[in-house]
Amino acid sequence: MIFRAPVDLDALNRLSQGTLIEHLGIVFTAAGEDWLRATMPVEPRTRQPYGLLHGGASVVLAETLGSSAGNLCLDTRRQMAVGLEINANHLRAVREGVVTGTARALHVGRTTQVWEIRIEDERARPVCVSRLTLAVVPVG
Repeated sequence: MIFRAPVDLDALNRLSQGTLIEHLGIVFTAAGEDWLRATMPVEPRTRQPYGLLHGGASVVLAETLGSSAGNLCLDTRRQMAVGLEINANHLRAVREGVVTGTARALHVGRTTQVWEIRIEDERARPVCVSRLTLAVVPVG
């Protein structure tokens, strides 16, 4: 297990209250020994003007998952993981429903972490694949 403790999904969702995460309807739904999953609705808040899931919303879901998972690997009283670089390849258009993202660690080091986030539609077809690099920095 790469996380410091069992993942408390309710705590993650409470931490998201009043943030962009809550505003976009992102909800943490599941976790394993080395992965974290969340969903996001495809609706007016997350669509671009042409009716498709906004690429930026997919990136927010990816960064939310990777950053949250990264911080679950740390003693957050002493360190935190912050985004250093993110990329995203948008593979399929989505007009409605719910997308699901899953973050998996590629590298968890002392000073950096790299996470791969795959976002799928309701039929488990790939929508977006993203890679997030996090810097591990001291708190305060």
